[in-house]
Amino acid sequence: MSTYHFVAASEAFLTEEEPLEEVLRERVRHYGEQGKAIDFWLLKRPAFLEAPELAAQVAAVPRPAAAVVSSDETFITFLKLRLEYVCKGSFEAPSSSIPDALAAGA
Repeated sequence: MSTYHFVAASEAFLTEEEPLEEVLRERVRHYGEQGKAIDFWLLKRPAFLEAPELAAQVAAVPRPAAAVVSSDETFITFLKLRLEYVCKGSFEAPSSSIPDALAAGA
């Protein structure tokens, strides 16, 4: 089982209103310079947000939603501080309600 961390918000907020593409592009460049594998993903309409164990945590996230998911908790904390109006959380996958394949969103 793997632990994934995420920030989630409305799809429009993450993909149109915020300069998220620039942040992710810079992160990809930085990882390339460091020789580090990509450990984050932008998911549109991720299925894991519908998991019963996350219901209370993500109830305020407008639908359709999008999320940035990573195995790097520090990066997700950075995004939470950078983006401000997002929900931050984590989950274990695979589980009975969240399959792997990057939480059924990849």
